[in-house]
Amino acid sequence: MANGTTRKKGQSGKAAVRAAKNRSVVATKGTPWGTIIGVVLVVALLAGVVTYYLIASAPKRAAESYTPSASDPDPSSRIQGVITAKYTGSVHILPTERVAYDHSPPFGGPHDGYWAACNGVVYPNPVRNENMVHALEHGTVWIAYNPDRIKGDQVDQLAKRVTGKTYMMLSPYPGLDKPISVQSWGHQLKLDSPDDERIDAFIAALRTNPNGVYPEIGASCDALGPGMFDPANPPKFDPSKPGPDAKPMDYKGSTGAQGEQGGKPGTPPTGQ
Repeated sequence: MANGTTRKKGQSGKAAVRAAKNRSVVATKGTPWGTIIGVVLVVALLAGVVTYYLIASAPKRAAESYTPSASDPDPSSRIQGVITAKYTGSVHILPTERVAYDHSPPFGGPHDGYWAACNGVVYPNPVRNENMVHALEHGTVWIAYNPDRIKGDQVDQLAKRVTGKTYMMLSPYPGLDKPISVQSWGHQLKLDSPDDERIDAFIAALRTNPNGVYPEIGASCDALGPGMFDPANPPKFDPSKPGPDAKPMDYKGSTGAQGEQGGKPGTPPTGQ
């Protein structure tokens, strides 16, 4: 009897061990690790896509909040660092004359009768101030940069904001006291980096702003042609200090420049 009892107990113990092993195998096979890992990877991928979208679209979303309206005619007043000045429009000088501007780069005041082409032009070389200022009078935003401090990919970053967009222009500006300066008529913002979101906010707020922040709404950005303003060979920038014969900022009269009469009015863009 004792031996029989011992065998039964031994058999029962072995059965318990086998049952435990079977339960362990069943439990292991029942955990869908492949599915769990797959879900984790998908969630991580979606989180990465969402994060990338939020980062990439941040400048656009920030700029949209600076779109002008009747109730918010000049959103640039909320952009830190913007300076403003009041200038009289349509005061012309001759192509042979200069203006003693009160800011560098200038962003308003007397100017050449022929405006610089501002239909998304990226100028590789500096352009005469007096022509660039006239383009500002038409609702243009001009991005200028110090070529000694902004180079290569940084210039490309600025060019992407200009290329293919009317009422925009870009040019190097030797001697600029900051790496970048953005200006429209009566407004200027100086910055250190092309990554600064204030550039996009400035453009959204002031490019062809319809609320009277620049004098000539609807004026063209197209060049007038060879002999007047040729974007392929524009008048050169003069870095020297204007002489005593330069027109002062309070100059009132036109000396006969006829560039304004030769242009065709244009329609400010709505979505470019």
